[in-house]
Amino acid sequence: MLKSLPELRHAAEEFARLGGDSTLNYFKKSFQLEFKEDDSPVTNADQTAERLIRDQINKQFPDHGIIGEEFGEENADSEVVWVLDPIDGTQSFIHGVPFYTTLIGILIEKKPEIGVIYAPALEEMVSAAVGHGCTLNGKNTSVRECVSLSKATFLSTEVTTFKQYGFSDPFSELLNKTRLHRTWGDAYGHMMVATGRADIMIDPILNIWDAAALLPIVTEAGGSYTDVHGKPSIETGNAITTNSSLLPEILSLFDTKDD
Repeated sequence: MLKSLPELRHAAEEFARLGGDSTLNYFKKSFQLEFKEDDSPVTNADQTAERLIRDQINKQFPDHGIIGEEFGEENADSEVVWVLDPIDGTQSFIHGVPFYTTLIGILIEKKPEIGVIYAPALEEMVSAAVGHGCTLNGKNTSVRECVSLSKATFLSTEVTTFKQYGFSDPFSELLNKTRLHRTWGDAYGHMMVATGRADIMIDPILNIWDAAALLPIVTEAGGSYTDVHGKPSIETGNAITTNSSLLPEILSLFDTKDD
């Protein structure tokens, strides 16, 4: 039986806190570090957190599906699918930087309806359900009003991926046009936009477990979540989060991306 969005959101918040808090047993302490086939890092903290979240989903919602970064798919054709990234920003985690997060997105009939971003080292949780608003630690939050790139704070995860995926020209244009650029990236950057602490966050490359939580959070915060072509999708592999005033000019820069 499909529970209501507020009930599922509450469960997602609980599970994100459970998994995220488990990472604090390893953060700035001892952990095992390995590298996957794509050379991305993974730790036993990632794996422990995902197992804890999966166990709770299977216990409380046995007919739901799961897609997780560390342990793959389980009943992924179900009406309700939980999408998990136990540690988004593993590079931050392994270097003792507190800007890593635990992500949970919930797809209902393949549409992203619920999102949770939890930064355990900072004790910050943003969550949203479509039609029910966005909160930071339980209080309503929203993107901030910024109508000019010259006044905007622009965030990214790193610089090299823009060139790698053919976006170095729009990236350079944004550096020139915006007031400030910082690499407070990964999901925490999107969290900064959703809570009105930054104006633009761009990811040239995303997997579904990176993206599923972000769309409902940013849109319920009154912002826009699109790919570089303006499509609001979690499956196209890149993302721009910002407000509706800045989006058209940002998208125009990507219309002339590198050949």
